Amino acid sequence: MSTPDAGTSTPVKAQVRGDAQARAVRLGPRSTAALALVSAVGAAAFTWPFLAPPASQLSAHAQDAPWLFAGLLVLLVAVVTATISESGLGPKAVAMLGVLAAAGAALRPIGAGTAGLEPMFFLMVLSGRVLGPGFGYVLGSVTMFASALLTGGVGPWMPFQMVAMGWFTMGAGLLPGPDRLRGRAELLLLAVYGFLAAFAYGTVMNLAGWPFMGTLASSIAFDPHAGVPANLARFLAYCLATSLGWDLGRAVVTVVLTLVVGPAVLRALRRATRRAAFEAPVTFDGPEA
Repeated sequence: MSTPDAGTSTPVKAQVRGDAQARAVRLGPRSTAALALVSAVGAAAFTWPFLAPPASQLSAHAQDAPWLFAGLLVLLVAVVTATISESGLGPKAVAMLGVLAAAGAALRPIGAGTAGLEPMFFLMVLSGRVLGPGFGYVLGSVTMFASALLTGGVGPWMPFQMVAMGWFTMGAGLLPGPDRLRGRAELLLLAVYGFLAAFAYGTVMNLAGWPFMGTLASSIAFDPHAGVPANLARFLAYCLATSLGWDLGRAVVTVVLTLVVGPAVLRALRRATRRAAFEAPVTFDGPEA
């Protein structure tokens, strides 16, 4: 009669079976509804100058608008974060969130004030791509909050930055082919997204401050008595005059870093995701008979 050798005498062997592209957070119906709600309120907060009719009295309280929307956005971001966390942000995902948010917050001050050299954006793109849209939204919001505390940039603009960066990072998680697209094609996709999204982020953030210029630059400032076409022309002139160079610098830096260090960062993120096994149940197999 044969006897089991020493290699098979271990009573319990743990095996972790996981998907190579496991997501830290899966978006369920509740999380999706919360994200849609905060996105709708965020869109209204950014675009209210084009939504209010010229004859309305809203412009009389224009200076109060950023504080009102900031308070509302803080509450909504808290609701979304809590909903997503409740639906699957476990201890390992929280640890990864902390590491990536700290890295993004540390990268943001590098080159601050120098032609839009903001290397944090490429990390947000790659993290959203690997970890999915739910985790991406939380990461983008938390990173902007942490960086604001780090740099002293706390003000009514901070919730707008949190929402805009949440959209930016979430969009990377919604790009096609997360489980199949690899290599140069994926890098090119991420670089194109990073380039376009960097301009979109700058444009959205311009909307947060443009209505409150007053009479500092009458030809490009928001005119509460003008119609939508006239204000759109003014806003376009404002973007070209004030932020085009900054947005271009941000976009170019994002593309260059994505193409140069993107492969190594993607491999590291995917390796960490596999080892974390966010969704993989641990099963125990007894010794073979």
